[in-house]
Amino acid sequence: MGDLEHVGSWLEEQVPQLLEKYDVPAAAWAVLHDGQVVDGASGLLSKSTGVEATADSVFQIGSVTKLWTASLVMQLVDEGEVELDAPVRTYLPEFRIADEAAAAVITVRQLLSHTAGFEGDIFTDTGFGDDCVEKYVATLGDVAQLFPPGERFSYNNAGYCVLGRLVEVVRGTTYDAALREHLIGPLGLTHTATNAYEAILFRAAVGHMEQEPGGGQQPAPVWAMARSNAPAGSMLTMRARDLLAFARMHLEDGTAADGTRVLAPGTSARMQEQQVTLPPIGMMGSSWGLGFERFDDASSAVVGHDGNTIGQAAFCRMVPEHGLAVVLLSNGGDAFSLYRDVVGHVLEELGGVQTKALPTPPAHPEPVDASRYVGTYSAEVYDLNVSQDDEGRVWIETVPKGFLAELGEETSTVELVGYGDDMLIPLQPDRGMHMPHAFLGDDGEGRSRYLFLGRIVRRAGV
Repeated sequence: MGDLEHVGSWLEEQVPQLLEKYDVPAAAWAVLHDGQVVDGASGLLSKSTGVEATADSVFQIGSVTKLWTASLVMQLVDEGEVELDAPVRTYLPEFRIADEAAAAVITVRQLLSHTAGFEGDIFTDTGFGDDCVEKYVATLGDVAQLFPPGERFSYNNAGYCVLGRLVEVVRGTTYDAALREHLIGPLGLTHTATNAYEAILFRAAVGHMEQEPGGGQQPAPVWAMARSNAPAGSMLTMRARDLLAFARMHLEDGTAADGTRVLAPGTSARMQEQQVTLPPIGMMGSSWGLGFERFDDASSAVVGHDGNTIGQAAFCRMVPEHGLAVVLLSNGGDAFSLYRDVVGHVLEELGGVQTKALPTPPAHPEPVDASRYVGTYSAEVYDLNVSQDDEGRVWIETVPKGFLAELGEETSTVELVGYGDDMLIPLQPDRGMHMPHAFLGDDGEGRSRYLFLGRIVRRAGV
């Protein structure tokens, strides 16, 4: 295994070349090992302004925010104010979804572990006021229950907004204020923003997207998602070193670098323990804890979380056994390939950790009988139409609607080929990755009931 100084030099030398290779405008990184830290940045924060990235530049961390929300909830558990296995309605009597029976029994633990079972990709904009999270939760009354609470995993943004509201109610404050008082302040963070008004005070990255095929990465037309989704990851922005300080707290049993206790002894370890396993799609970890994504297929235990917002991507990985944490923040392009090369190298050099390769389609796909899979699977943000043509080739058409349609996403069709039991995989990559499609359950007529893509998408009409 290498040393941190050598890894720091490697990052300074290699990241600029990798940014060019993967068409990523800018990236920032920070690494913790044996109590020592290196950080840095390279590239342009915005192609329209030409402002260069520095180690103090701030990027959106997207859904890595869910670890912060989970930590706020676990602080309340530490204090005896919240019980993990109590129904959410114990603290939020007004919580409603379409399935009243499910709403009455969904627990705090199930929200934290993404097993509550209701539709999760709800991005309703309820304004920028301090009551936006409260208003958002009040809009969930028509949201469908996809499966019984606790039955399986389905990534749930809306569920984390509900947890954010729980924090607001029990603390008697806003979500942003709770972040500042209970995490940002105790951790001593200096380059962290909870909203766009604060982020503009720093050297802030702008997300980039390919507006049209072959057009290259261009600044996104919108900087951030709705503030109402802040507890799930729409707003929190920081430099890599600040996110690393949060990861360090979790590695050091809930203690900040200056000795301040942020979580009770043992709480972080409880958060990292397995709560639910995932179908083996190889893209989102193999299991989940209380907020933490777990990578059980690595050669050492690895935990963390990823985040994606409008043209920005964040990655946080921790190896508790080696006191090692790596943060990578980026603002466009093929961020997953950059992550693979950068974070993969650091984990192997400093921890001897070999992570599993990302899924790829087989070189010579076998013929597939897709009759069990064919049909339409419908979610709030898209319809997915699976078909098989006369030549036996399988296709999936993605028809954006709701929030994705508003962002300008267009209908697309890609070919799928066989990939394991009840799984298909796209032939062509999307942002550097091939996301396996797992077909689960039975609709009573011999067809799959669900399509799993990290979140459950239910067959239309079932």
